[in-house]
Amino acid sequence: MNRILVAAMVFWAGGLAAQPAATASIRLRGTVEQADATRLVVKDRDGSEVSLLYADDFVVSEVVPVDPSTLQLGRFVGTTAVPGPDGSLSALEVHVFPEAARGTGEGHRPWDLEPGSTMTNATVAALTTGANDRTMVLRYKDGEKKIRVPNGVPVVTMKPGDRSLLVAGARVIVTGQVRNGQPVAVRVIVGRNGFAPPM
Repeated sequence: MNRILVAAMVFWAGGLAAQPAATASIRLRGTVEQADATRLVVKDRDGSEVSLLYADDFVVSEVVPVDPSTLQLGRFVGTTAVPGPDGSLSALEVHVFPEAARGTGEGHRPWDLEPGSTMTNATVAALTTGANDRTMVLRYKDGEKKIRVPNGVPVVTMKPGDRSLLVAGARVIVTGQVRNGQPVAVRVIVGRNGFAPPM
C-alpha cells in the first residue's frame, strides 16, 4: 500500500495534479494476474502485485494498431518521445485520439514510459513524409513541438472495450485512485492477444 501512495498523483491523460490523498491518481503498467466481478489484480512492471476494486464508473478502452496514414493534418494526437543528443524529439509511439476526445491532456510534459521521455498531446499542424520517417509539428495552446516519427514506431488508437478483455496475461495501463486507503481502478487501457499499450 505504501508503494501505491508513493505512485499516486499521476494521470494517464498526462500531468501531475496536487489532490487530496483520498482522490490521488495512480498509474500502473503491467499485466493482468486476475480479474473477477469485484477486483482486478495487476502485476506492475516493477514486479509487485496490486489489487484494485472497480470504480462505479469503471471504463475499459482497447488499444489497437492503425495504419500510419492515419496521421493527418488537423488530427489530435498524443506521442511519447525521447530527446536525441541534439535535443530533437523522436517518437516511441503515436496514439490518434478519437475526435470526441480532442483536447484530452493537451500540452507537453514529462512522461514515465522510460527515463527522459515526454508526452505531447496536440493537433498536427504540419506533417512531412520521408523515406524513413515522418516529421510532425504538434501545436498546443502554449506552444508547439517538432517530433520525428521513425518508420515502424507503433501508431494506435483506442476504442471502447469491456471486461472480457481483462484476461490473465493481458497487457494493461491502469488509471485509478486511492479512495479510503484502497486502490480503485477507474480506467484500463488494454491490448488484445498480448498487444501492449505502447504509450
